[in-house]
Amino acid sequence: MGSKPSRSTKLSRSTELSRNIVGSARDDVEITHEVLGPPSGEPILLIMGMGSQLIEWPDEFCADLVGRGFTVARFDNRDVGLSTHFTSYGVPNPVRLLLNAESVAAYRIGDMAADGIGVMDRIGWNSAHVVGVSMGGIVAAALAVARPDRVRSLTAISSTPWWRIGRQPLSTTIRAAIAYRRPMTSREQAGQRAVEMGRILASPGYPFEEALVRELGRRSYDRDRDVDGVQRQNAAVLAARDLRGPLSRLRLPTLVLHGDADVMIRPAGGAAFADAVPGARLVVYPGMGHDLPRPLWTPIAAEIARVAGD
Repeated sequence: MGSKPSRSTKLSRSTELSRNIVGSARDDVEITHEVLGPPSGEPILLIMGMGSQLIEWPDEFCADLVGRGFTVARFDNRDVGLSTHFTSYGVPNPVRLLLNAESVAAYRIGDMAADGIGVMDRIGWNSAHVVGVSMGGIVAAALAVARPDRVRSLTAISSTPWWRIGRQPLSTTIRAAIAYRRPMTSREQAGQRAVEMGRILASPGYPFEEALVRELGRRSYDRDRDVDGVQRQNAAVLAARDLRGPLSRLRLPTLVLHGDADVMIRPAGGAAFADAVPGARLVVYPGMGHDLPRPLWTPIAAEIARVAGD
């Protein structure tokens, strides 16, 4: 699993809705997932972060993984993209959210982890290497804790075992809130908002690719115009328990990747994640923020292949 991929790696893909009944009787959820690469590869499940769609896993990064012998599955989390949206729950009341997030959360992180298991079931994977970024790392951790028999290795990127660890500074919260309040009733507005958010999260040690980020925002708008799903996902994160205790009982090859310039989940979050899992390896990238800068796609893919081979 550690070989360097060919530059000419081509992506073959299939996309479908998987019917996934999870959690409780109220959770009748459809999850859109996409499988990339040949079915004979080593299975790897990619879980995106808050408010982000499966298309935010770069095609070139996925092709790199396919070139290393993986078959890649990426999916839209509930409440984003083409998966089920919990619009009937509306927007969580901000006061109740701060006082008692569990009382306003439409679902839990465990339900989102079960969605990932449902995708694996649909594909026919008994187990997979699981990679999550940001909130997706928390979901990946919850999946591994609940079903360690389904996880071959665990990788958390720019994440934390608990939202209280590595919390963003107030200045980041204010800037993000202002960006999210921008109108988003057209592709161009969506692209501009993506650029504004992208600059907040960007890696200062690497070039900011404004054109790429703007086009990704436009494509995301084409797939999903529900601007409230991210707030319901945030409620699930705020209602989540501290996973450090359960993670300490895992015996899985575990990799934690983090940027030293991350202002959304500060490096303390990644360090706490690595400290929690026995034998976990922590890699800190100088100049990396809360995004996946292009120059790090190959190094990150190589690290994932390495832990998958442990």
